[in-house]
Amino acid sequence: MLHNQGCEYSCTFDDFLQESMKMKTNSFRLTAVSFVLLSMVLASSPATFAHEPLDNVSEVFNRQIPNIPGKSLIAVQVDYAPGETTPAHRHDSSSFIMAYVVKGAIRSQVDDEPVRVYHAGETWFENPGAHHVVSENASDTEPARVLAVFVADANHGPLTTIED
Repeated sequence: MLHNQGCEYSCTFDDFLQESMKMKTNSFRLTAVSFVLLSMVLASSPATFAHEPLDNVSEVFNRQIPNIPGKSLIAVQVDYAPGETTPAHRHDSSSFIMAYVVKGAIRSQVDDEPVRVYHAGETWFENPGAHHVVSENASDTEPARVLAVFVADANHGPLTTIED
């Protein structure tokens, strides 16, 4: 029997491991939620586009990363009306992207990966220079929202280039 804060009284080693995993999962969730909330609170200069900015995209924040010289952390919110799509596009070649579905469901395809639907709370990543082939609201009746967080060179070019 083990005695610790993860088990209310005493427990077996297997119970201890299960409780430890629950605590790690809850800690990860708290960290992810904190990151999203922080992203929504901070705000600074506008993101750049190689075209007219899309009406459904708004910058949440843009900050240089103090402990990674030459890099910035930029977040944009993309709101999709029911059935709305974003044209195929590429992002700046220095940008690594984490996309988090805040609400609704997003149908996405990056490079030659299969098309996939991501639901609220799910995340995907895009490597620098990735080709975002499909980006659309998976619902014809409900709105959707994505928070896209970029790690990019501080002197990056346009973050998004829509294909003709």
